[in-house]
Formats: sequence, structure tokens, C-alpha cells
Amino acid sequence: MSTPRRTPAPPRERILAAAMEMIAERGLEKLTMAALGREVGMSSGHLLYYFRTKDELLLQTLEWSEGRLGAERARLLTRTATARERLDAYVDLYVPDGHRDPHWTLWLEVWNRSQTADADARDRQAAIEGAWHRDLVALIAQGVARTEFRTVDPDRFATRLRALLDGFSIHVAIGLRGTDRGMVLGHVREFLDESLLADT
Repeated sequence: MSTPRRTPAPPRERILAAAMEMIAERGLEKLTMAALGREVGMSSGHLLYYFRTKDELLLQTLEWSEGRLGAERARLLTRTATARERLDAYVDLYVPDGHRDPHWTLWLEVWNRSQTADADARDRQAAIEGAWHRDLVALIAQGVARTEFRTVDPDRFATRLRALLDGFSIHVAIGLRGTDRGMVLGHVREFLDESLLADT
């Protein structure tokens, strides 16, 4: 009697990539465990065995997406360029591509769900934010040290700049009328010109 062959579960990265692709193509509301299971050839129960809850699936998908963005950010920030050119590249990577940008759609959903998240999930979300913040602080500090930027406190400036970027980015991601990526990039670059390059 032959033993039935078990279909191996797809690698975790394939599941997370499929989840992100579904968000991009169909929107977050269409990402159900059943639909994702059909996409990767698994039952929704099997997916729940691996991820426990949809909240955990979303957080792991965000972490996977952030890992890819982190690699791209590292590449941009370590290239040979002025501090201002690298800062513009950071801003370009930060701001959503447009309405329903899949990464920002997922980011907003995970943060909305964080109101009832446990300490571990909140720590993981803070780690995502912390990576963006540390890179920005280091970049601003380099610009100040090389006298490309006027003297500012890198940590305080990074905190304020990221608040500005978050506010504008949410407007772009939700498709707020009168707000688009080009307009936001223009506002941010004008702010950077005035606050980092202008004489005090």
C-alpha cells in the first residue's frame, strides 16, 4: 500500500509575496485567508496554523515588505552622492507611489490594528519605525558634519521630518483630493531647502 504524498507547504516568503501582490492588485479588503490560501494552494486552516491570526499575517507581510525597502534604502544611502541627494532619495522611497500604494495600505491597516495588539506586535512595529528613524538621523548627522547642512540636532530634526512625511504620505495613500505625490515631494524639498540649507 503506497503512502499518500503530502504537498509541501509553500515557503513563507512565497506566501508573504502573494499576500502583498493581492493587496496591490485587488486591495486589502480582498485579502482573506481563504483567498490567499487559494492563491498559494493551501487551506485557510493551514495558513492559520502558520500565522495564527490575520493580524499576524499582515504584520509579517509588512515586516517582509519593510525588509525589501530596508535593503533598497541601504543601497541608496550608501551610494556616492551628496547628503542632500541621498536625503532626496530617502524621501522618494518614503512617500507612497500614489493612491492605494500597497505598502502604505498595509502599513495603515497594521497600525490601525495595533490599538489592540499585544506587546510583542507593538515592539515589532516600533522596530520598523526605528530602522527608518536611525537611517535618517545618521544621514542628517553626516550632512551636518560635512557642513552640507546647517547645524541642527539630527534626532530632533529627523523626528519632525518623519512626522511631516507621515502626514503627507497618509494623504497620498488614501487619495485625499488635492494631494498627489508630486505636490508632496515639492513641499518636502522646499521645507528641506529652507530648514537645512538656508542661513539662519
